[in-house]
Amino acid sequence: MEGSGSQASENPSNSPTTGRGRNSRGRSSGGRGHRGSRSVRGSRHDRSQLTSGRNDASSADSPNSATISSPATPATPSNSNNRGGRGQRGNRGPRRGQGRESENAPRTTLTTPRTFGTHLTTNNNTGESDPTSLTRLNCNAQEFVPGQQLSGNSGKSAIRPKARSNHSRKASKSTAPDLSTRIHEDIANAQYECVVCTNEVLPNSKIWSCPICWAVVHMACVKKWYSSRSRNADEHQATWRCPGCNSQMMDEPGSYHCWCGKDVDPRSIPGLSPHSCGQTCSKPRANCPHPCPMKCHAGPCPPCQAMGPSQPCFCGKLTSTKRCTETDYTSGWSCHQLCGDPLTCGEHDCQKECHPDLCGTCEVPILSLCYCGRESKYIPCDQRFYKQASYNYGQVENGVSEDNDIGRGWFSGSFQCNAICDRPFNCGKHHCTKSCHPQDENTAHCPFSPEMVTHCPCGKTPLVDVTDTPRKSCEDPVPNCKEVCQKPLMCGHLCRDTCHSGPCSPCMQIMEISCRCGRTKTSSVCHQGAVEKPECMRVCHAQLNCGRHEHGERCCPGEKKAAERVAAKRKHRNAGFTNEEIEAEHICTRVCGRPLKCGRHQCQQLCHKGPCPSCPEAIFEEISCNCGRTVLEPPQPCGTRPPECHFECRRPRPCGHPQVKHNCHLDEEQCPKCPFLVEKRCVCGKKTLKNQPCWFEQPRCGLPCGRKLKCGAHECQLPCHRPGECEDADMVGSQCSQPCGKMRICGHLDIEKCHAPYPCKEEKPCQAKTFITCGCQRRKQEVKCMATKKNSSPDRGRLACDEECLRLQRNARLAEALNVDPQTHTDDHIPYSDTTLKLYEENPQFAQTYERDFRVFAADPAQRLLRFKPMKAHQRVFLHSLAQDFGFDSESADPEPHRHVCLFKTPRFVSAPMKTLAQCLKIKTSAQQTPSTQPLTSADRDPTAKPLFNALLLSAPRFGLTIDELDTTLQRDYADYPDIKFDITFLPDAVIIKGSGPWRPQDLESSLSSLRPKALQTLKGAGLCGSMSLCHVDEDYNILRNDQDENSGRAGGGDGWSAVMRRSTRPTPTPVPAAQPASQRNRFVALKAPKKTEPKPAEEDVEDDWEAAAEKLDGE
Repeated sequence: MEGSGSQASENPSNSPTTGRGRNSRGRSSGGRGHRGSRSVRGSRHDRSQLTSGRNDASSADSPNSATISSPATPATPSNSNNRGGRGQRGNRGPRRGQGRESENAPRTTLTTPRTFGTHLTTNNNTGESDPTSLTRLNCNAQEFVPGQQLSGNSGKSAIRPKARSNHSRKASKSTAPDLSTRIHEDIANAQYECVVCTNEVLPNSKIWSCPICWAVVHMACVKKWYSSRSRNADEHQATWRCPGCNSQMMDEPGSYHCWCGKDVDPRSIPGLSPHSCGQTCSKPRANCPHPCPMKCHAGPCPPCQAMGPSQPCFCGKLTSTKRCTETDYTSGWSCHQLCGDPLTCGEHDCQKECHPDLCGTCEVPILSLCYCGRESKYIPCDQRFYKQASYNYGQVENGVSEDNDIGRGWFSGSFQCNAICDRPFNCGKHHCTKSCHPQDENTAHCPFSPEMVTHCPCGKTPLVDVTDTPRKSCEDPVPNCKEVCQKPLMCGHLCRDTCHSGPCSPCMQIMEISCRCGRTKTSSVCHQGAVEKPECMRVCHAQLNCGRHEHGERCCPGEKKAAERVAAKRKHRNAGFTNEEIEAEHICTRVCGRPLKCGRHQCQQLCHKGPCPSCPEAIFEEISCNCGRTVLEPPQPCGTRPPECHFECRRPRPCGHPQVKHNCHLDEEQCPKCPFLVEKRCVCGKKTLKNQPCWFEQPRCGLPCGRKLKCGAHECQLPCHRPGECEDADMVGSQCSQPCGKMRICGHLDIEKCHAPYPCKEEKPCQAKTFITCGCQRRKQEVKCMATKKNSSPDRGRLACDEECLRLQRNARLAEALNVDPQTHTDDHIPYSDTTLKLYEENPQFAQTYERDFRVFAADPAQRLLRFKPMKAHQRVFLHSLAQDFGFDSESADPEPHRHVCLFKTPRFVSAPMKTLAQCLKIKTSAQQTPSTQPLTSADRDPTAKPLFNALLLSAPRFGLTIDELDTTLQRDYADYPDIKFDITFLPDAVIIKGSGPWRPQDLESSLSSLRPKALQTLKGAGLCGSMSLCHVDEDYNILRNDQDENSGRAGGGDGWSAVMRRSTRPTPTPVPAAQPASQRNRFVALKAPKKTEPKPAEEDVEDDWEAAAEKLDGE
């Protein structure tokens, strides 16, 4: 018993009397949705338990109730502060760990408080109270001991405390039949959610209620909702939408007030509904004159229960009094009897059932006669015209009723028939031609009688002036005058016929009619009064009021006004012109149709200026991110994008590699590219590439495609690409875009566009480059081949030999006279250039292979062309240099990577060098290693041997001479030497023209020697210089050798073999010191005044007999 007593005295953790300590704030994962993060305040289930516990505890205050409490339960001071709404967390009552029995004392709950009901015993089997103790206490009951059974004669079990559930009951949503009560109870029980923040609306929260859907929202939330709309909406948009029903609201949310609006910032009053001021509502109700008699309440006002005023029926015969809700204040009611009100005719009464509005017109059919009396018919009473008295002279068929109030022989006509009167006049010969009209008792006088007709038919001339014979009867014709009729016609013009009888003829006048826009006028015959303006072909280009479209119609009546409006606006644009009265023709009636910002709907307004308003639609579904862990609750404006999610993206990669860590994102955004390196096949399928990024979808090997094109003669030259994307994929036919490439009759390649499978026509002249030479084959010039199928060897002209050619020819004849054979002459001469030897030394194996091909080509007299396979650029340089040494002409053909070298035999070629490259390289190497023992060459044995000439020196240049003048003057002379590049530099007293280009310095010196006489003649003719000489300059333009100085100090002799013999017979003189280098170049010295040139020393005459001169020189 003691153990059970102690056990009963313990306070369980879920006891409703337990204070709200830290352990009592439930952290359940239940509650609303997945809002586990809101567990700080506890779930609704826990709060409902606390509320239930407080109600249970309050019932124990009764003096007749027994309490079961724990001694460890501390006393909790009362606190009337409620928890407050969202955003007002400062007023939250006791702190954590303190009790909350009195925190919300006036709060009502749906759970029924537990009462003992004056009995403490329960049935063990059913848990129900003993039926014998329902109305009174049992005085014979045994002492109550918690946890023990009772013993007695009754044989019933002892009383024990009612077992309490581990979970208290939770206050559920209100199920009241009316909306007002449900709102009050849900707010009081913390069961009403704000549609914006989804938090509870509490009794002490500041609220706003929608007047349409009666949704209750926190005042802070609705103001934030309104301000966010203001930032996103158009400047001219004055409406906003309710967050609960999406209805348009005109007024912005004001201050917090009670439900009826009488009390601003109301206080919570015990005993009243939350947010109620306690006054009478007094809101006006629709179709009811009585204000709402209830206390200030939420939601719509209930229907009126008062009696309405007395209300007569439509005809006013009966009166009825009903309840206000049953009274039709708008339409009234009908007694369903005959109306009986007199109609507008004054003769009949309304025969309709009691009805609203006027009785209408009289529809009773009445037998009526026309004014002339010839026609009778039944006409509705309201369609009869005014009654007029008419005389019956016998035209009425059935006679006239005798009981009329007009008189005997008279009748009342009430309508006009379409017949002609046709009553005879008093003459008996003519009849009345008027339409139906009331008849007189006396017959009308004839209008054609002589006394009635006094003027001609046009009315301008009296009959006495027209004829001398007066008319005697009405049958006599009326004479016409000779005046113009000029009677007004129907169209408004005057009759232009001569005075005539009868009606006037139709108007045939020509008139000008303006079109609708008034821009053009058209001449037309009179339209007989019905003028219809024509339409011209002028198109109206006025801008419509939307600013997006033009009118585009023809002959617009408002075009002129639109032009005036635009001109006035342009004139007053700085003054703020505001007159925007658009013509009716220029109002755009199209639907705007532009997509709205939401991207789902289109603007349905009429075409307008400026941006379209926000989408009026709303979304009533949850908007979540891709992973679904971040959600926006409805309603949301249409076009709201999914929220930004801060969780990691869970999308798997299609490649199977791990995902790179990044935040969740929309489907429009791509995940980061896969950074792993893999092996991939190139798009053409030739190679497998390693270390390729996984995200890279089109790896390329870079090799040429090589697939056969449609033509069948060429291969695709594009780099690695997908199948079907060759260079002829988009071309129609079997030809490709590459040049033909077949051999022409002249030996060159056909450069025309591919024409496979047809043969080359060769009708157009060949545009390939070839060479023409002089007679001795020394000079050459590049020209076009110009060969065709009909003319395979066209005349390309021939160059003339220059002075150098003549000099070489003289030397050849001299060698022949001395029986000197250059081919069999053995010495240490190297017939190759230094460039050729240097390239040979770099790659001997390659050089020997092609040197062998050169010698085979040189030994075959029938072979004129040799084409090598494609090779690299430095290898082609070696072939060009070796071709120069052999005397071949060489050129490079085709673009990369198929560029190759072609050799041509020209008349300049004599024979291949006798020494090989290996022999010459050995001679050069041995000479460098043992210079003392090296045999002296002709240049070494001659102490006067100097560098070869590489420039032209102009002496006494004209003052103010420029580089452009020299280039322009010598342009024609430069054209003969396309392989040489000329560079002009100014020295203090001279001008240097330096040449560069040929591989061999001997060729450069020979070309400059042949250029000097022609250039000197050209410059002297233009007065640009005084003299010209050959010279050798270094990289700094220092003159190391000058031909003019050598000529002035030469005693005699000549050059060529004469100089060789002279040097061989003369003793070696002392070395001459090198020439002093000239000063540095100055590009502005050419503007100085020219100095007077000293007279040249007289040149010595050259001896004709060189052998006698040599013997004479030896004798000295």
